[in-house]
Amino acid sequence: MGRILDRFVDGLDYPMFIVTAAGGAPGGEAARSGCLVGFATQCSIEPERLLVCISKKNHTHRLARTARALGVHVPDAGQRGLAELFGGSTGDELDKFARCRWRDGPAGVPILTDCPRWLVGEVLERIDLGDHTGFVLAPLEGASAGGTALSFSDVADLQAGHEA
Repeated sequence: MGRILDRFVDGLDYPMFIVTAAGGAPGGEAARSGCLVGFATQCSIEPERLLVCISKKNHTHRLARTARALGVHVPDAGQRGLAELFGGSTGDELDKFARCRWRDGPAGVPILTDCPRWLVGEVLERIDLGDHTGFVLAPLEGASAGGTALSFSDVADLQAGHEA
C-alpha cells in the first residue's frame, strides 16, 4: 500500500518548468542558477500570481532565497535536452548557462531564449513548504508563444542532479 498522496497523483501528467535566478554569490560575485521543477501553478487570478516550488537541496534555491525576481520557463515537448541540462546536472558542479542560449531579462534574470513560453515574476513571498520553498511571483514580463509543454512523463526517467 503506497502513501496517500503518491496514490492520489499517480497517473497525473504535470507540465515541467525551468526556473532561473540571478543574484549575488559569496564574495560579491554575480551568479546565475536554474533548475527543472514540477511544482508550479497559478495561485490567483486577480491579482495575477504564480506559485513556484523549489527543493531546498537545490543549488538554485540558494540564489532564489534572496532573489528579487525569478524566471519560469515552459520547455516544449521536443526540448528534453534542455530539461536534462537543468534537471540532470547541478549548478554546484556545472555552469548550465555555458551550455545553452540565454539572455539577461527583467531584473537581471536569465531568460532561456529557446523556450518560447516564459515569465519573470517579482518574488512577493517565500513560504516554507517542508522540503521545498514556495515562491509567490507577481508577473513582470513574459512571452506565451509555444506548442505542447514538456510533461512529467517525458522526463520521468531523468536522473536528477540533486535529490528532491
